[in-house]
Amino acid sequence: MKQVLQYFKNYKWKAILAPLFKMLEAAFELLVPLVMAAIIDNGIAGNDKPYIYKMAFVMVGLGVIGLGCSITAQYFSAKTAMGIGKEIRYDLFKHIETLSYTEIDKLGSATLITRMTSDVNQVQTGINMFLRLFMRSPFIVFGATIMAFTVNAKASRVFFITLPVLIVIVFGIMLVSIPLYKKVQSKLDTVTLKSRENLSGVRVIRAFNQEKKEKEEFAEVTEALTKGQLFVGKISSFLNPLTYAVINLSIVALIWGGAKQVDLGILKQGQVYALVNYMSQILIELVKLANLIITETKAVACANRLGAIFETTSSQTYETASVEAAGGTAIPKVEFVDAGLTYAEAKESSIEGLSLKVKRGETIGIIGGTGSGKSTLVNLIPRFYDCTQGSIKIDGVDVMEYPREQLIEKIGVVPQKAVLFSGTIADNIRWGKEDATNEEIEEALSIAQAEDFVQQKDGGIGFMLNQGGKNLSGGQKQRLTIARALVKKPEILILDDSSSALDYATDAALRKAIKEKTDHTTVFLVSQRASSIMYADKIVVLDDGKIAGIGDHDTLMKNCPVYQEIYASQNKEVKADV
Repeated sequence: MKQVLQYFKNYKWKAILAPLFKMLEAAFELLVPLVMAAIIDNGIAGNDKPYIYKMAFVMVGLGVIGLGCSITAQYFSAKTAMGIGKEIRYDLFKHIETLSYTEIDKLGSATLITRMTSDVNQVQTGINMFLRLFMRSPFIVFGATIMAFTVNAKASRVFFITLPVLIVIVFGIMLVSIPLYKKVQSKLDTVTLKSRENLSGVRVIRAFNQEKKEKEEFAEVTEALTKGQLFVGKISSFLNPLTYAVINLSIVALIWGGAKQVDLGILKQGQVYALVNYMSQILIELVKLANLIITETKAVACANRLGAIFETTSSQTYETASVEAAGGTAIPKVEFVDAGLTYAEAKESSIEGLSLKVKRGETIGIIGGTGSGKSTLVNLIPRFYDCTQGSIKIDGVDVMEYPREQLIEKIGVVPQKAVLFSGTIADNIRWGKEDATNEEIEEALSIAQAEDFVQQKDGGIGFMLNQGGKNLSGGQKQRLTIARALVKKPEILILDDSSSALDYATDAALRKAIKEKTDHTTVFLVSQRASSIMYADKIVVLDDGKIAGIGDHDTLMKNCPVYQEIYASQNKEVKADV
C-alpha cells in the first residue's frame, strides 16, 4: 500500500484541492436546509413574497456556487487518479522487466497481467472516488449533525444515537469484507490464467478436440470467482438496507418528537423540516459512503497486491563497473566449472557437475532427451538463471562479475520459441542492434537463410508483421529470430533448438553459413537432431541433467551409449551398439 501512496507526491496540490473544493460544495449544501427553513417560517408563514423571492435567489446562488466547486473538484480528482494510474502502470511494467526468470516463474504471467490491468484500474477508481467523496461524505454527516444542533439541541439528540450505530455498521462490514475481496482478486488471477492458456493454445485445443473439457474447467474457475464475488457481495449488500433502516427510524423519531414540540410551540415547522432534511442528507451521504467503502476496500486489496509485486526484487545482482576480459587463445571463451542449477522450489537439480572448456570460434553441439537440461545449460551463460552450484566464466571472468549490458553485448540468443513483435521485419531485426543499417540487416538475413522469402514479401524488410508474426510460417519466424541475433555480430551465439521447423537442407545451409560468415563466433547449438550437431567441434550429451558424454561425433559413437541410441533412433539403418 505504501508503494502506491508515494505516487501522490507528484500530484499533492491536485490531491489537496480536489477534496477542498468538495468540502466547499458540502458547506454550501449544508446551508440549504437553513434557507428553506427561513422561507417556511418567515416567508410562507408571514406571506412575505419579496422575502421568499430573495431567499429563493440565495438558494439558486448556493446551488450554482456548489456546482462550480463540484466540477472543479471532479477535474482535480480525475487528473490525480488518471495520472497516478498511468505512473503505476509504467513503473510496474518497468519493475517487472527487472525481475529475473526465477521471480517471473514464481509469480506467473497470469497474475502479472491481472495486476497490471484489473488491479491498477481498481486502484485508479479508488483514488478518484476517495478524493471526491471520502472527505465530503463524513464532512456532511458530522456537519449535518452539528447544524441540526444549531436548529434545536433537544430535538437533535436523536442524531447522537443514530451516528454511532451507523459508524459501527459501516466499519464492521468493511473490516469483514476487506480480506474477502483479496481472495476474490486471487480467483480472478486463476480466470486470467485459464483465459490466457486457452487463447494461446486454441489450435492445440481444437486439434485434440478438447473444447468440451476446457469449457468445463473454465466454468469451474469462473464459478469459483462468481461464488466468491456473491459471498462478499452479500455481506456488502447489508450496508445499504441497514443504513436506510437506521436513518428512516431516526426520521420517524424526529418527526414524531418534532410534531409534539410544534404543538407546544417549542419548535417551528421550518425547523422540523430542516432537521428532517439534515437527517436525509446523512442518509444520502452514508449510502454514498457505503458504496465508497466497498470501492475503497477493493482498491486497498488491489494496492496491496501491487505492493507485493513492487516488493519482489530480482534474485540477481549485477556489477556496475566494466571488467577487463582476458585475451589470447590460452583462455577459454566459455568455461563451465562444476556448474549446476536447481530451480526454485524444485526438489532435484536440472543440471549438475558440468565442467567444460570452450575455445574461441568452436561450435558446441548439445543433445539429449526431452527434459535432460539442454535449454537450462545454455540459459546459464547469459544469466537467465544463475548457477546454484559452481560457476561459468567468459574470457576468464565469472559471468557474475560482468555488468548486465557488457554481458548481453557479448551474447546473441535465439530462444526455443520464436517470438516476434508487431512491426516491420526491419524493426524486429533491429532488436538485435538498434542502429543496424539495411545492409547489415540483409547480411544477417542472408546468413539466416531468410533473404529469399523476405524479398518475396511486399516491401521486403519493410513488410509488416502481425502480433507474434502470425502471418509467417514457423520456419520463417525461426529464421528471422536467428537473423535478429546475428545482426549484432555476437562473440557467443546460442541457438536453442531454433531450427526445429526447418527442413534438413535449410538447416544444413544455415549451419554452414554461420560457420563460414561469422568471425570467430563461439556457437552453442542445442538440437534434438543428431544430424544438426554431428559436425560440431564438441558434442555435449545430457541425460537427466548429468553429462553422459563429451566429444566429437566419432568418439561418442564409440564410447557413449546415450548418443548411440539417439543417433540410431534417427537413422534407422544404423544399429545402436548398446
